Amino acid sequence: MAESESTVINTDVKQKDPSEALVIAVTTRAIFNLEEEHKLYLEKGKEEYTRHQQANQNKPLSPGTAFAFIQAVQYVNEKILESNPEEKDLFDILVLSNNSPEGGVRIINSVKHYGLEISKFCFVSDEDSTKYLKSHGVKLFLSADRTDVCNALRRGVSAALVFHQEVQAPSTPLRVVFDGDAVLFSDETDQVFQEQGLEGALRYERAMEAVPMGEGPLKAFAMHLGKMRKKFSQEKSPIRTYLVTARSGRDMGIRAIKTLREWGLAIDEAFFMDGAPKGPILAQIQPHIFFDDGLHNIQGAQNVGVPSAWVPSCC
Repeated sequence: MAESESTVINTDVKQKDPSEALVIAVTTRAIFNLEEEHKLYLEKGKEEYTRHQQANQNKPLSPGTAFAFIQAVQYVNEKILESNPEEKDLFDILVLSNNSPEGGVRIINSVKHYGLEISKFCFVSDEDSTKYLKSHGVKLFLSADRTDVCNALRRGVSAALVFHQEVQAPSTPLRVVFDGDAVLFSDETDQVFQEQGLEGALRYERAMEAVPMGEGPLKAFAMHLGKMRKKFSQEKSPIRTYLVTARSGRDMGIRAIKTLREWGLAIDEAFFMDGAPKGPILAQIQPHIFFDDGLHNIQGAQNVGVPSAWVPSCC
């Protein structure tokens, strides 16, 4: 292990095999509300931040944007193990922090306070903690820092930026919503649209209808999620996945559906919005997390209280 990395294991939680599990890394600011503490860190430095965390180590932090998502992931693990106690294809959560272990006691205590099934905590005294993601087998990284997210994407790890917001914890099952282009799929059609406009993009889609789209930054995560979902019948699955895309169903939907079919990725529900706002349909779905590459769509989701994660395409 590198000198700048310290990993703490929570022995109260069933250990997962990272070679078989779906490993999700989440930063402390993504899972807990640390906005005031982060402000203190920026204004007065790491030492003052650490002192504050030590002084409040027994005071649980309030939930952050990704908190409900992690709770729902835990629910999925419980249902999988009910079905097969020997199953190893589970979610494994890793909490990642750029701060020292001395300030991490409050994080661990907060996890235990809420009964979260988190086994590993990495406190990294390094500005770029993302270099450890692949060594931990991370398949999805959620952070409140854009630089972290861009670094992870460059390293080939699915990643998204979560924005702080007050969210209500939706009920189970786990509900995950993906945008299409530049999230599940590549941004090839978006590039054509930027260069040739809508008519050019439509011509391109018609010409390429039989050719599956390229992989987007979250395709690998979605595929593993889909594999876990197939352990259950559709009626009893603790996972529901959605595609909510700005594409027109009539003009651009066929290629998207054929691509999902070619990948073998089953989506429970698909909405082709033809450019209409996504907020109203997201409010109806009430997902635990919504991934999109458009900041205007993220804002629309936030306006209706939906936990959102931005997948930047311009890092």
